[in-house]
Parts: sequence; C-alpha cells; structure tokens
Amino acid sequence: MKLKNIIICFSLIATAMTGCKKYVDIKTQGNLVPNQTINYRYLLNNTAAFENIQNLSDFASSDIDINDAAQQTALTGSQFYSYLTGSYNWRPVIFPFGSTYEQDQSWNTLYAIILNCNTIINELPASDGTQEEKKALEAEALVHRADAYLNLINTYAKPYVRSSAGSDLGVPLILVQTVSQSLKRASIETVYNQIINDLLQALPALPATQAYNTLPTKASAHGELARAYLMMADYPNALKYAEEALKIRSTLIDLSAITAVNTSNYPRRIANPEIMLSKLPIGGSLTFAPSVLKLSDEYLAVLGTKDQRYTLFTVPAATVSATYTGRFFYKESVTGETRNEGVSVPEMLLIRAECFVRTGNISEAMNSLNTLRIKRFKPADYVPATANNNTDALIKVIDERRREFFGTMLRWWDMRRLNNETTFQKTYTRNFGGVIYTLAPNSNQYTFPIAEYLRNLNPELEPNP
Repeated sequence: MKLKNIIICFSLIATAMTGCKKYVDIKTQGNLVPNQTINYRYLLNNTAAFENIQNLSDFASSDIDINDAAQQTALTGSQFYSYLTGSYNWRPVIFPFGSTYEQDQSWNTLYAIILNCNTIINELPASDGTQEEKKALEAEALVHRADAYLNLINTYAKPYVRSSAGSDLGVPLILVQTVSQSLKRASIETVYNQIINDLLQALPALPATQAYNTLPTKASAHGELARAYLMMADYPNALKYAEEALKIRSTLIDLSAITAVNTSNYPRRIANPEIMLSKLPIGGSLTFAPSVLKLSDEYLAVLGTKDQRYTLFTVPAATVSATYTGRFFYKESVTGETRNEGVSVPEMLLIRAECFVRTGNISEAMNSLNTLRIKRFKPADYVPATANNNTDALIKVIDERRREFFGTMLRWWDMRRLNNETTFQKTYTRNFGGVIYTLAPNSNQYTFPIAEYLRNLNPELEPNP
C-alpha cells in the first residue's frame, strides 16, 4: 500500500472512531470500543502487524552464490523474483517502474509497522487505562518503531560514518500520522538519534519477560541498542547494552548433542530461549527451489564441515534439486520455521566479543566467542578459538558472525559497515545470466535504491546515487 494512502486510511479510521464516540458509547461485550486501552493491547498482539521486516539485505551478501544455470533460469523466468535477483546482483534498479512488481514491499512493510506504532504512541494518552498500562504498551510500540527504522536506515541509506552522518541522506522520519506531511529524508544522524531515543524511552516500562518472543522486553530494547550502536561504530555503548541484554537472557541452544534437528528437540520461535525479539523477513522461508539459498565457496571455507551448523542446517544440492550443485541452506526446512532476524543471545555474545577486540581486550573477546562456539560443535570437534593479535581476533569474530547469521541481513550489514576497513575490503563479482556484476569497496551499491514508483508518488523523496 502506498505510504500516503496508508496515512490517509488510518487517519480516517481514527477520525471515524472519534466521531462515533459522540453518538454511541454503548460498551458491547466482545466488541472493540473507541478510547479503550485494551484495543492497543490487541493491536500489539497481532504478530503480523509488527514481526515482518525487509528481506532485500538477505540476498546481497557474499555468503550466497546463485551460480547454477537452472536456478538462474528459474529465477529470471518470472518478474516475481525480481526483488531477489535485483538485490543479489546489487542492481541500480530493483523494482522497474511500470512493471507488475514496481512496488517495494520491504519499504511498505516497514512503514506500515511505523504507522501502527505511531497510532499506538499518539492515541494511547487519551485512552482510559492506567498510566502504568499505557506506558507499558507505548514502550512496546517504541521498540518496534526503533527496529523498523534501524532496518530502513541500513537498507536505504549509506553506512553510518560519523563525520558525514549529519548530512548524509537517511529516510523519511514519520513520528505522527497526518493526512499530509513532508517526506523529505532526514539525515542518517537524525534517524539514529530517534532510534536511540525511542529505545531509551521504552526501557523503564518494559517487562523483563513476556509470554512470547514476538513481544518486546527489556532484553529486546537492550539488544536493539547494542545492534544500533555497533552499526554506528560506538563500541563502548554497544558493549554496555549487549552486556545488559545478556544479564537478562543468556541461554544458548546446545547443538553439540543433536544428531538431527526436529520439532521435538529444537524450540519453536515464539519460545526459543536464544531469541530476544522475533523478527521475520517478508516472503517467508526459502525452503524450495528456486529461492533456496546456496552457500558460496567462500562461505563454505569459513564454515567448515565439522561445525554443527554445517551438519544440521545445510544439505547437498540433490536434496533441493537434481539440477543444482553445491551445498544449500536448509535450517528453515528442518526447523519448520522462517529464520529469525531479530536480536538474539548469539548476536549479543558476538557484539560483546567484537567490542572487546576493538578496545584491545583479546582474552575477553575470545571468552565471549567461545561461549557460543562450544555450543556449536560436537565435543570431539570443538577447538577453542584463540588469537595472536587484534586483527586476527577481529577476523575470527566476524567469521563467527557469518557462521551464525547465514541467510539474514546481518552479513550484508557487516559488509556495509566494514567495507571501509582495509582488513575487510574486497571487490566482489557475480556472473548472472552471462552478465558480470561488481561490488567495489565504498560503492554506492552498498545502498539499495528507493523504488521509482515511490519517488514519482512523492517527488520530495530524493533518490540514492
């Protein structure tokens, strides 16, 4: 749905609800009544309205290699997959204007979440609940809004660079729903400041635990702060909030004793002890050809064959298709659930490890890294990670992030934030349908384009270079 249409639609609903209040105030059991705080609890419990996030970043990373002719042919046989092939090949146009798929569902989904959050945050003060109830609901909406903006800013804006973040274009910052308002892009610095402020404002009113991982908690907010500060290269604050998150939740799933994953020995997403806030990419699981993800040779070299993440969560090509080669990601199939991209215990451990490396504390970095790794190998195959110097330690931490977060946006986000560091600079190439695509260090292609359809609808929405 177009952003302005979304705004108009919800504004009309809100106006209608207010107007009805004048004439009818009969509270009918089982029906929603305007001005009741419980309405916003029902809205926040609607998982579909808050849990889905963008998926463009999942396909752009160097960990994926769609190089089998059969898979390429199948993906190009329908415009439906243009978002996947466009992001995979870092194309300047992903949603061709005038085509059947001219709208960017990642953009629309994130702004729909923001709209729902703004509706809750803006309307709650006038509702009939206690101040404590309203603050708790507002806090959840603030966490969801912060997560949506963190997704947007790491998809449609340049990587954060402190010296230029105040002038680099971010995304439209919409905090109040109105029929008409400016959609000019706020600076990257302004958007990050809003993300941080939302999360800090939310923290006091959030509970330590919730019934399901889809509902924000204090651990969720601390985790989101750690993730945001890491993207900003603010390592002291990233470390601070990662540690705060781990004080609340630190349980890891022990893969070392599992021989085959099934629904009885692997927890469901909503109760998974590793997940601090469940977030799923739009489009769902990638369990079938042609959208199933093939592991690149570079990634396989990093993963190795002794790792339980290789043994349990990847399969030979023949499992997927007789015409494919190599090794494929299969975690979603064996667990029966879409990959989580929300903040988690493993992410906090690895953020903590990286922050220790950045401050020269290699010993603590390796301790944090090995806390995760010991749960990812059979006892006979486990070898504690060690490092000779800071560079060696940092490479080991980033490699571990790759192993743990395959198929999620975090690898692409790491490539973005690290591509100006000499240690991680690399030129990537892809051959797709006989066309060579190149991604060079510091390239503008590390930022996804804003769909032409959106820019035509909103001329003040400046394009990315």
